[in-house]
Amino acid sequence: MKKTVLISGAGVAGLTAAHWLHRHGYAPTVVERAPALRPGGQAVDVRGVALDVLDRMDLLAGARRLRTTTRGMSMLDAEGTEQWRSTELTLSAGRLDSDDVEVLRDDLTALLHSSAQDGVEYLFGDAVTALDQDDDGVRVTFRDAAPRTFDLVVGADGLHSAVRRLAFGPEERFVHHLGSYVGVFSTDNFLGLDDWQVWVHDDSRTASYCLYPARANTELRATLGFAADPLDHDRHDVGRQKALLAERLGGLGWETPKVLDALRAAPDFYFDAMAQVRMDAWWHGRVVLVGDAAHCPSPLSGQGSSLALVGAYVLADELARSDDHRAALARYDARMRPFVAVNQALATENPGQGASEESMERAKHAISLDLS
Repeated sequence: MKKTVLISGAGVAGLTAAHWLHRHGYAPTVVERAPALRPGGQAVDVRGVALDVLDRMDLLAGARRLRTTTRGMSMLDAEGTEQWRSTELTLSAGRLDSDDVEVLRDDLTALLHSSAQDGVEYLFGDAVTALDQDDDGVRVTFRDAAPRTFDLVVGADGLHSAVRRLAFGPEERFVHHLGSYVGVFSTDNFLGLDDWQVWVHDDSRTASYCLYPARANTELRATLGFAADPLDHDRHDVGRQKALLAERLGGLGWETPKVLDALRAAPDFYFDAMAQVRMDAWWHGRVVLVGDAAHCPSPLSGQGSSLALVGAYVLADELARSDDHRAALARYDARMRPFVAVNQALATENPGQGASEESMERAKHAISLDLS
């Protein structure tokens, strides 16, 4: 009889884990709070070893077909005066002649979902509310579905992981603020940008935003950010979050009023702190964390999706090597920890400027998928 595993979260980490665990003989169930795969989101990068994970899933060619087509970028001051431009790199993706793949997050999750269909059960529009584990399994209580017992539970539910909170303790112990906040949304390409990225910032660089076209230049993806100490705000109050961004960026000129109008009307919207998750262990008994739930490096690192892909692969690989889940989860933790450390360091290497090309090159290859 197949071992059962519940995966909380249908993002990059959760869908990758579902694919590989099913391939290794498990019966995965994925529970996702949203009613379907989440739309929108920023462009994400798949780099280094993470490209090998996609290749082993027979998805690399598909990811390359979906990659963004940005030709370069401009940096503007608060009034819209161009300070510099480049056709060699963008701040979001790095060098444009790299083998790395920049792809919209929702395109990547759709691609991964397509490879995690057969043998994978999905519970959309539901959530884990309680975990009770013993030597034989984990009894999971859901918000809507009837309680069930699984051999393993994988928390792939992001920075504010419910599985992490239930199994390891309150997130205040693990989530570390990095001094800024970010908001992301989609809108029509009202600027007519043609495969070109634009950044706008104030003089102190404490408030800025980035715009770039997507979907054959038919829409824009916007990323807005500002520097701030931890804020006492309701993570579920979208209206207040949009108002907060408008307050912080309202002093910028150029096309900012139109950008803020689009922000207020955006149906897909994400807002959160730039933060990292740091933990001494990513597993406890029969519960294990993967991706941002375990070790979010923050968008400042540019490596969140790559860590999620690699972490899910390594987790499934170790579980396939042993019937002893404790030994397998301990080896997963040990293999991933140096890779996570060097990638998290990218976010803090050069505050406000990003990591060097040399550091990124080392970090994205700092693990092997195959044990020697």
